[in-house]
Amino acid sequence: MVGVAYSRTVDLDAYVAEHAGEWRRLEQLARRRRLNAAEADELIALYQRSATHLSVIRSRSPDPALLARLSRIVLAGRSALTRSSGGFSWKSVGRFCTVTFPLEAYRARRWWAATGLAFVALSGAIIAYIATHPAAAAAFLDDGEVDQLVNSDFAGYYSTYLPQNFAFEVWTNNAWLAARCLASGVLLLPVVYLLAGNALNVGVVGGIMVGAGRSDVFFGLIMPHGLLELTAVFVAAGAGLRIGWSWIAPGPLRSRGQALAETARAGMLVALGLVAVLFVAGLLEAFVTPSGLPTFLRVGAGAAVWLAFLGYVFVFGRRAERAGADTDLAPELRDATVPTA
Repeated sequence: MVGVAYSRTVDLDAYVAEHAGEWRRLEQLARRRRLNAAEADELIALYQRSATHLSVIRSRSPDPALLARLSRIVLAGRSALTRSSGGFSWKSVGRFCTVTFPLEAYRARRWWAATGLAFVALSGAIIAYIATHPAAAAAFLDDGEVDQLVNSDFAGYYSTYLPQNFAFEVWTNNAWLAARCLASGVLLLPVVYLLAGNALNVGVVGGIMVGAGRSDVFFGLIMPHGLLELTAVFVAAGAGLRIGWSWIAPGPLRSRGQALAETARAGMLVALGLVAVLFVAGLLEAFVTPSGLPTFLRVGAGAAVWLAFLGYVFVFGRRAERAGADTDLAPELRDATVPTA
């Protein structure tokens, strides 16, 4: 029953034997497609009891096999209680777009804003140095490669492939970079390495173009898509660094494991939202950047989409935070922060 105390000295086998029948009954009810009123009430009661049992076992005797089994049963019970007739719900999609993703991106804003500023500062310093020290470019490209980059390769890159094929290639490449930034965030240093390598690449190419008097070509081609594209990468990197920092400084009332798990779940939500953001950036790079529109229109279009994204994150994210929205797992499925009875 819900109020039964479970001390550290109680044998786990005895506890399981006492409640195993309730868990089996919950599993049976969760599998049924139709329940009468009495069975529905029983399902609710058993779900609440089993969720309490899960928290107790997790906090006192975290047996992996038992935890996995009971977690599955509790999730099945929760799914049965919240089951919808259609399976797919536009309401959940709408909530993800208006609450879940912007809230998690907003919560990580200090991380990705700092990441973006550091990236821009580093790449800007490299551009300035290469542009004012032409001999430094020789460490990366020979004279023939520099001439080819300035006169044809840089501008030609954006029109080499059909737009739809190029959009898909750009999308997958950027998604892969963002995924690596997120996944390696737990170790912190790999994220710094990935961003530094990309900043060096942007800085060298930009410095060569600016030094050759082609700054209009460089910024005119990179800004229409680069504003949104790089911001999406910064968001991924910031979320990844936030994950890594969570186990270094978990905060009060959380173990390092709990902090890491909660922040990693938030990072996965950010990753899912960035799929759509990077898709839009890919469309800009494939269809707007190489188009015949005047430069101010191409850059203006990219800037408008970028500002719209920032406004979306800050308006919807701040609103969700003030409303106390929660995007994490249900409380009964999280690790207990205090002993539960």
